[in-house]
Amino acid sequence: MGFGALIIGGIFMLIGWMVSSRLKSKFKQYSQTHLTRDLTGAEIARLMLADNNIHDVQVISVEGQLSDHYNPANKTVNLSQEVFHGRNAAATAVASHECGHAVQHATAYSMLQFRSAMVPIQNISASVLNFMMMAMIFGSFFASSILPWRTALLVIIACYAVFALFAIITLPVEFDASRRALAWVKARNIVTPGEYDMAQDALKWAAMTYVVAAIGAITTLAYYVMMYLGGSRDE
Repeated sequence: MGFGALIIGGIFMLIGWMVSSRLKSKFKQYSQTHLTRDLTGAEIARLMLADNNIHDVQVISVEGQLSDHYNPANKTVNLSQEVFHGRNAAATAVASHECGHAVQHATAYSMLQFRSAMVPIQNISASVLNFMMMAMIFGSFFASSILPWRTALLVIIACYAVFALFAIITLPVEFDASRRALAWVKARNIVTPGEYDMAQDALKWAAMTYVVAAIGAITTLAYYVMMYLGGSRDE
């Protein structure tokens, strides 16, 4: 891997850590505000699903912090224990956001379908990239005799192009899920105006993690493209 790529990766790892720390701080802060409606995240999730006529999705509790996600493969809304049992603005934000993904799935939201279709491609790209990097680090002389450097660079560019595209597609998927969540909790009077502001702010910081990831992926891709066009082996 080029030295420039290591610098880029280091910078965005630092930015990502800062955003993640801010997100955790916000969730901790908003978890201390008891919801006026006294509903748990699980109850909110089930209510939002029912309101959208979704009856084949289960709401389950999973281990971990901020491990919440929607799994379209088995149609489950997976909520961390603090969100599943939480009765606060943070739990409301997360639970309704993940249900936003379930609504996307039920309504065949095109960007979610596109992202789901790209998952196996991204997994293959990750495996190929790992192999290429290991070969470059531990067997560069042997690898270069089989696969020329510029050809290897094209493979790396192709892999990062997949990562960048996946990160870009993820943005509208995440923003749309938050939009659906906030619109529903407001229309359903799940939160007070103050609680709504907290939920909105929490989801804003959650979205920032995806923005940082997208910018990082695009920047890394641009670096390797410039390396290829420059015809230099930056080692």
